[in-house]
Amino acid sequence: MCLSLSIHGAEKRLQIHQRRSVASHPESRRLPVVRHSSLPPGRRSIKMEASSSGITNGKTKVFHPVAKDVNILFDELEAVNSPCKDDDSLLHPGNLTSTSDDASRLEAGGETMPERNKSNGLYFRDGKCRIDYILVYRKSNPQTEKREVFERNIRAEGLHMEKESSIINSDIIFVKLHAPWEVLGRYAEQMNVRMPFRRKIYYLPRRYKFMSRIDKQISSFRRWLPKKPMRLDKETLPDLEENDCYTAPFSQQRIHHFIIHNKDTFFNNATRSRIVHHILQRIKYEEGKNKIGLNRLLTNGSYEAAFPLHEGGYRSKNSIRTHGAENHRHLLYECWASWGVWYKYQPLDLVRRYFGEKIGLYFAWLGWYTGMLFPAAFIGLFVFLYGVITLDHCQVSKEVCQATDIIMCPVCDKYCPFMRLSDSCVYAKVTHLFDNGATVFFAVFMAVWATVFLEFWKRRRAVIAYDWDLIDWEEEEEEIRPQFEAKYSKKERMNPISGKPEPYQAFADKCSRLVVSASGIFFMICVVIAAVFGIVIYRVVTVSTFAAFKWALIRNNSQVATTGTAVCINFCIIMLLNVLYEKVALLLTNLEQPRTESEWENSFTLKMFLFQFVNLNSSTFYIAFFLGRFTGHPGAYLRLINRWRLEECHPSGCLIDLCMQMGIIMVLKQTWNNFMELGYPLIQNWWTRRKVRQEHGPERKISFPQWEKDYNLQPMNAYGLFDEYLEMILQFGFTTIFVAAFPLAPLLALLNNIIEIRLDAYKFVTQWRRPLASRAKDIGIWYGILEGIGILSVITNAFVIAITSDFIPRLVYAYKYGPCAGQGEAGQKCMVGYVNASLSVFRISDFENRSEPESDGSEFSGTPLKYCRYRDYRDPPHSLVPYGYTLQFWHVLAARLAFIIVFEHLVFCIKHLISYLIPDLPKDLRDRMRREKYLIQEMMYEAELERLQKERKERKKNGKAHHNEWP
Repeated sequence: MCLSLSIHGAEKRLQIHQRRSVASHPESRRLPVVRHSSLPPGRRSIKMEASSSGITNGKTKVFHPVAKDVNILFDELEAVNSPCKDDDSLLHPGNLTSTSDDASRLEAGGETMPERNKSNGLYFRDGKCRIDYILVYRKSNPQTEKREVFERNIRAEGLHMEKESSIINSDIIFVKLHAPWEVLGRYAEQMNVRMPFRRKIYYLPRRYKFMSRIDKQISSFRRWLPKKPMRLDKETLPDLEENDCYTAPFSQQRIHHFIIHNKDTFFNNATRSRIVHHILQRIKYEEGKNKIGLNRLLTNGSYEAAFPLHEGGYRSKNSIRTHGAENHRHLLYECWASWGVWYKYQPLDLVRRYFGEKIGLYFAWLGWYTGMLFPAAFIGLFVFLYGVITLDHCQVSKEVCQATDIIMCPVCDKYCPFMRLSDSCVYAKVTHLFDNGATVFFAVFMAVWATVFLEFWKRRRAVIAYDWDLIDWEEEEEEIRPQFEAKYSKKERMNPISGKPEPYQAFADKCSRLVVSASGIFFMICVVIAAVFGIVIYRVVTVSTFAAFKWALIRNNSQVATTGTAVCINFCIIMLLNVLYEKVALLLTNLEQPRTESEWENSFTLKMFLFQFVNLNSSTFYIAFFLGRFTGHPGAYLRLINRWRLEECHPSGCLIDLCMQMGIIMVLKQTWNNFMELGYPLIQNWWTRRKVRQEHGPERKISFPQWEKDYNLQPMNAYGLFDEYLEMILQFGFTTIFVAAFPLAPLLALLNNIIEIRLDAYKFVTQWRRPLASRAKDIGIWYGILEGIGILSVITNAFVIAITSDFIPRLVYAYKYGPCAGQGEAGQKCMVGYVNASLSVFRISDFENRSEPESDGSEFSGTPLKYCRYRDYRDPPHSLVPYGYTLQFWHVLAARLAFIIVFEHLVFCIKHLISYLIPDLPKDLRDRMRREKYLIQEMMYEAELERLQKERKERKKNGKAHHNEWP
């Protein structure tokens, strides 16, 4: 919710939210946690000094904002007075220093702050101006004139600039930028940056005496309980705890309202970098309407890189518990990215403060998803253990293991032998572990779980948005993409928001491009289906090959070997096609010509998800719903291209194939993703360090400045958090869509996510350059994709239970054909004879010539076999209609269709009921926001009243009092 009010008729509305600031702890009790000079001190009071608040002799300094449009300075006088970008006046050669010298210099007791700042690589050479942004280019780059104009305009905006050459390569130039207070204040007001202006006042609701007594009893009982081990130790790390302050959009005219202890630390480092980036995006580099912004210079190669600096190193020789953290990066590493804290909660406020709200929301969502996986993993493990416990009492698996006299027909042409049903005893027991009486309950639970997860994430997001001042934050009017401008610069129309002319894409052109893009998507889906078709042919051909293999182990387990190798090959095809899909998605998205970057990102995200989802799950859908369903029957098999006989399920059922498919794909995919996320950047960074050691000698230990250390790190993915979200969303699909066939999927996802959180944290803190802190209100288009997966999971699980598993045939047999028929019972005693009732009889003499096996089955009874059995509900060969469907088949089919309809409607009703009952905004949060709105109105009235009273007193002192003054 938004808390907004008008101050004395002002046109702008002041929007107030909650802000948490650094907590203060008395230094007499312990050492401060954060020792680095770059960290802001704890906000302890509201009192402001005149020098820091902008008030001088009772008069307020007012900084008038300048125009947004920046003119290019081409005149000769400016060119003479302002040093050129590539001149040596701003360029300082890089210095090679020893790390031991730096350490001794930093530990010197008499060292001044500017001298210390010089050595840590976070300030200009004077040790006073903090580096807010880094630009990197090469001297050999031909785009010199554009850089010169761009940098002259940077200085015209008031930014300070300093250049330094690289230590290891003199061709690489680092441009260091610093924003002084006047520039920060001017643009913070334009960008509506929210800053703290009052300490928060907490409202304690009235409690009844009886409830107070209960609270006291509970509190006294909790004292005896051990402390929660997952919570971070905030006494040892007090910087994680922040005071609550009201915030408002920064205004220089009302600067006296804001809590300013030190102008250098009032805007934190992430905010400073965001403001500088905002400025760089609006500076021209060439004549022309569209020749503006840093992104275009990065695209055309004028600059090689642009990034904010990390706040120093992430390691320290001293313990954080005794000496405190060196900086926020060190603090994040110790309490978030270190493997020793894998079981603790994430310090989301610290993540948001360092990386920005967008990345903070990703880790908040990932942590919430991981936490919600605990009940799902526990129930899934319970279902699996229930299958283990009831394995010895399962009548079906008993009958399969004891069926030594039942001979099954061959599962492939010629080379596959006859086999006893008892040979599949192990597979029948393994199937029972996943397909038992608790499977239906677990499928319903997971469908409800997905809804609860999404609904409670809405509430969690609302709390986070309130804590992080995102409730009423709206994105700025986005800039048009350069490619869109270049393509449609000839056609223009007025923007209804800004009132300025902008390029316009005709409706017919947009529709034609969307049709071509949709055709490309359809073609790529056909490519996926063709790949699945290739896997089907491989399975059909290989099962006969493995059946004729020399090794008895493979020959006796030909179907399992076929499934295992097919899954591994399918995984390799998936990974290869993913590379192709990324290029195709880029091509199709650029073909559509989206207008803004967010539209481009949403379009690209949807295509990539659709491609990868179909690519990853197509084979799983084939095994779940098509394998063994359309094979025909012995003597009349259906064939592929009239040549290859379609693959049949194992005598124990098709569910074991689906379990193998999901288990192998899930484990291999997660392992590969984790390696690519961490292993690849580690190898690249190690290779960079190795080249430096080879160039400068292994015996010389080089201390690089912070900007060069960060430059040698890997840049963040070009698509931002896309890969991280995509990996988790695909995992969510695996966890929910076919969970009825593989109840251990939530457990595997939970174990992976516990590692994933620390891997991502380690990657962001240590292996990647610091990304630009950007704001976001939610996880964007991914939430809609999650809702779509939740709906699809209900449908797929209903079909898996009804079609893939044997739950419905067993239920029909127990109530209609078993010993307990008509009695309303369905226990294990009612399943006696089920295996024999589910198998049909085939006369071996009715085999086709190309299907007739080489063996006559005499090894079983000493005489050639006359009959064999197969899984189906068909009449015997001597009936009036040989091999026709029996009445039991139609009963089972009707029960399957009825179950699908009832299951889907029941689960969807439960999902909608839960969505209706769970409000998106917690009640306590709503009450708190209403209370704060009232308090803020009172507070702002008192502040204005106090200001007017001060002005009245000053007038009286100066003899300028007037009659009838108010108040």
